[in-house]
Amino acid sequence: MLSVVLAVHNEEKNIARCLQAVKALADEIVVVDGESTDKTTSIAKKMGARVISTTNKQNFHINKQIAMDAAKGDLILQLDADEVVDDQLAAFIKSVHTQILSKEDKILPAAWWIKRKNLFLGSFLTKGGQYPDAVIRLYRKGLAHLPQKDVHEQMEVEGEVGTAEGHLIHYSNPTFEDYLRKFNTYTSFTASSLHKEGLTPSFTLALVYLFKKPLWQFIRIYVRHRGYVDGLPGFLFATMSGLHFPFAYIKLWELVVTEKKHA
Repeated sequence: MLSVVLAVHNEEKNIARCLQAVKALADEIVVVDGESTDKTTSIAKKMGARVISTTNKQNFHINKQIAMDAAKGDLILQLDADEVVDDQLAAFIKSVHTQILSKEDKILPAAWWIKRKNLFLGSFLTKGGQYPDAVIRLYRKGLAHLPQKDVHEQMEVEGEVGTAEGHLIHYSNPTFEDYLRKFNTYTSFTASSLHKEGLTPSFTLALVYLFKKPLWQFIRIYVRHRGYVDGLPGFLFATMSGLHFPFAYIKLWELVVTEKKHA
């Protein structure tokens, strides 16, 4: 059995496109929904998915793991709602599944890296560390899990990791508004993580998060990884990636101030 699993929250704009690409491939589709207020769950159910409702957690990898644990298949593909499996990847997954059904799985890896094409402001980024942007998303049941400590972590795998043919087409940021919404979520998560670690605003921490980290991140993406090749989208991506740190620091400061007021 081949399972496709997702964790979602308010993805009515994306989920139909995502599920349509794997509907003929999957034996089951499991969608864990974190308190969506739009039509996400009704669309998923219409497309044959089994929907599991839970809370919308700040670290959404917790919900991803719930979906992974609920899967019954011996081969599992974990997707985000804004990702689409291309034809070459679908053929590869089908081939792997056929080998498992034929009891040839002893020669297969435990999991596979999948390359991604990332959309940013109307263009698929080719540099800046955004391609091939490989992620572990295809794995054999029981041989991979998410640590659930960070929103950008990779799966931990028990065994060899191969490389899949084809791509995930990642419609991550079709508009700047979409990017800013995710930017707000990710910077809040970073601030919360820093707060849990016991870090508090200070002159030294301010220097690091307001100047050192943003500058280094911009140089790393735009110069070292040649983000300039992607033109204006490449420049904006490098700039906003650097700004992640000042915004996270400001939110940390806000958390600490609010905590002191209620102490």
